Amino acid sequence: MAKSFPHSFEVCTCKHVTLGEIIYAIKEKGAKTLEDIENITDAGTCCKSCKNSQSDIGVEKMELYIETILNKFNKE
Repeated sequence: MAKSFPHSFEVCTCKHVTLGEIIYAIKEKGAKTLEDIENITDAGTCCKSCKNSQSDIGVEKMELYIETILNKFNKE
């Protein structure tokens, strides 16, 4: 993640899931996959555009994807 996002940044606009909630799911609840994030937070279960750039159906692309967040934390 080149750009710095606040924990209040809404990653999943359909379900109103924030970056902080996704980080919590990863660090505290042990989420390791997109499916884990979906099950814990409900993010990525509606239009799926927030999952990754391949799933992004919007005209304007999302600023941050769940897959990007997961990849950052899985490398640490």
